[in-house]
Amino acid sequence: MRLNRFILGTLFTVLSCSSMAKDISGIWKNIDDKTGSSKAVLEIRKESNGTFTGKIIKVTPRPGYTPKEICIDCPAPYTNKPILGMDVLKGLKQTSEEDFVGGKILDPLTGKVYSMKAKLSPNGNRLSLRGYIGVSALGRSQTWIRE
Repeated sequence: MRLNRFILGTLFTVLSCSSMAKDISGIWKNIDDKTGSSKAVLEIRKESNGTFTGKIIKVTPRPGYTPKEICIDCPAPYTNKPILGMDVLKGLKQTSEEDFVGGKILDPLTGKVYSMKAKLSPNGNRLSLRGYIGVSALGRSQTWIRE
């Protein structure tokens, strides 16, 4: 009887842990690949269709830089909208426990929209994003750190 309970308990635990995918929902601080400093704090949420969306919740001040408040050079529907509160990451889909593809990301400073993919670190605290046009070899990378 005890052995059966132990086996069932162990089986339940293993199945529960293996079926849980890592979730990127939460608060993230982006680290710019060019400057090494943070530009913003973003909140990633999981949508009802299973994709992920990321919104700017704080613009990080940096010495010698005055942040833009409005997305001037951005395409519709972002044109002349406030950057704070803007959804800049959309449609990211999880393909494995740590891999995400198929999303689009907007750089509100240049107004460019990039295709993107991302990889979550094994400990779940770093998200490596790759934004690109066409092929991912011709793009930029950023690391976001979970807050």
